[in-house]
Amino acid sequence: MSTLPRRADVVVVGAGLAGLAAATRLSRRGLDVAVIEASDGVGGRARTDHVDGLLLDRGFQLLNPAYPEAARLLDLAALDLQPFEGGVVVAPGGRRSVLADPRRAPQHAIGALTAPGSLREKAAFAAWAVQVGFGRARRIKTAPDEPLSVSLHRRGLTGRLRRSVVEPFLAGVLAEDGQETSRRFVDLLIRSFVRGTPSLPAAGIGAMAEQLAAGLPADTVHLGTRAASVSGGSVTSDAGVVTASAVVVATDPRSAVALAGLPTVVMRGLTTFYHLADQAPTSSRMLHLDGDRRGPVLNTGVVSNVAPTYAGGRGALIASTVLGVRDDSQTEQAVRAQLRLVYGVDPRPWQLVAAYPLPDALPAMLPPLDLRRPVALRDGLFVAGDHRDTASIQGALVSGRRAADAVLAHLHRP
Repeated sequence: MSTLPRRADVVVVGAGLAGLAAATRLSRRGLDVAVIEASDGVGGRARTDHVDGLLLDRGFQLLNPAYPEAARLLDLAALDLQPFEGGVVVAPGGRRSVLADPRRAPQHAIGALTAPGSLREKAAFAAWAVQVGFGRARRIKTAPDEPLSVSLHRRGLTGRLRRSVVEPFLAGVLAEDGQETSRRFVDLLIRSFVRGTPSLPAAGIGAMAEQLAAGLPADTVHLGTRAASVSGGSVTSDAGVVTASAVVVATDPRSAVALAGLPTVVMRGLTTFYHLADQAPTSSRMLHLDGDRRGPVLNTGVVSNVAPTYAGGRGALIASTVLGVRDDSQTEQAVRAQLRLVYGVDPRPWQLVAAYPLPDALPAMLPPLDLRRPVALRDGLFVAGDHRDTASIQGALVSGRRAADAVLAHLHRP
């Protein structure tokens, strides 16, 4: 590990996606940047563990190539994205139905008619997807905000399609099932789903941060270095003090609150269970939902069907997401019981390879949502993170760019 410098133009605290995005933009403008990271690797919440040949993302995460900032900043071709199929498998009762995007999976168009929900409700959902997917983003961002529950009711989503498909799907994406989330944020998410197919990088979700870090000048990132205090002109860490002309706090939200004196950020929790099976319970590359919600699982999928690299040739890797922090053995048994119903196979022989309880999986996006919270705090001190924009990879990357641009303006750099 390189020695921490005593002086840099800018110090970025945190080597997650937001911090690395800020450091990349500042370095490209010719500034000397030092990134300090408390953990042993880059990526923050978007990291991948390598365990006995398996790729285990720290929580089930997907990259949507339709995110504009990802397309600008990342080399998507080099990430070798492996797309999910455009739809979900819903398992109500003892049968399974497919609801799919007819543009991406036309073979499932007729089968969607038998999926949960009336034709009227399905038409209302399709109208929603078309309106936000192909309309102007500015209209989404400036329209009056309201909780998701109110928005769904207003759009005519009040029946079985909502209960069996929309609610469990969005609960897994938003990390909450009270439908309290901002309509603006959910509309932007639906827009991204319409415009792009969520995918897995072949080397794991952590490959995004590793790519960004590799593009920085040598000795920019300093791992295992914890910041104790920050100001606009210096960072005091357990490896010494670095003085700077500007400091960007790009840590996790809780640490950012403590370091920079921000208001408390409400966080949402999720737990992801990874099971390894000798054979895949399905050949599908779609997410699976339990239409009757007979257990804690919000969604589940055979990630190795999508990206075979995740299983390392050892069988099939299944990821299942549960709301909240629930990695105890009782919950894991309830997960297995529900997976039997969802997949129609016996999961008892499956090996539990990891459980990731994530109390701070996502910041809450509550209405009325400000999609561009300030990144300039006080003279020389800035903040970046998805809690300043939207709770997404897009939001993290955009916040890094915004913080970097604010630093450049502060330093009077072109």
